[in-house]
Amino acid sequence: MQDSENGTSAHHMNVLGWKIDIYIGIWVILLLLTLGEVFYAFLPLPKMVLALGLVAMAVWKAALVGLYYMHLRYEPRNLWILAVSPLPLAFILVLAVITEFGWLVG
Repeated sequence: MQDSENGTSAHHMNVLGWKIDIYIGIWVILLLLTLGEVFYAFLPLPKMVLALGLVAMAVWKAALVGLYYMHLRYEPRNLWILAVSPLPLAFILVLAVITEFGWLVG
């Protein structure tokens, strides 16, 4: 996976002129998202807004882990479909739990 033009590997990213291993870069992004979740959780916002924001950050983190650490980024389309197909069911489950506790209706 060598780029013939500049000799960089596909497993490196260029950040402000620094050549960084992609896994280190993704780890830093995951760390920043986790710190963002912690600080976001203590903001004086309505519970629904907090829940939606935290779920959005968690989905983003899960996508990064799946794409890079589970190597789904480099897999064929059929495996993508297999990995993404349970997401609607997870959405329905989360919606049912939120409704059960009265955060959406009530």
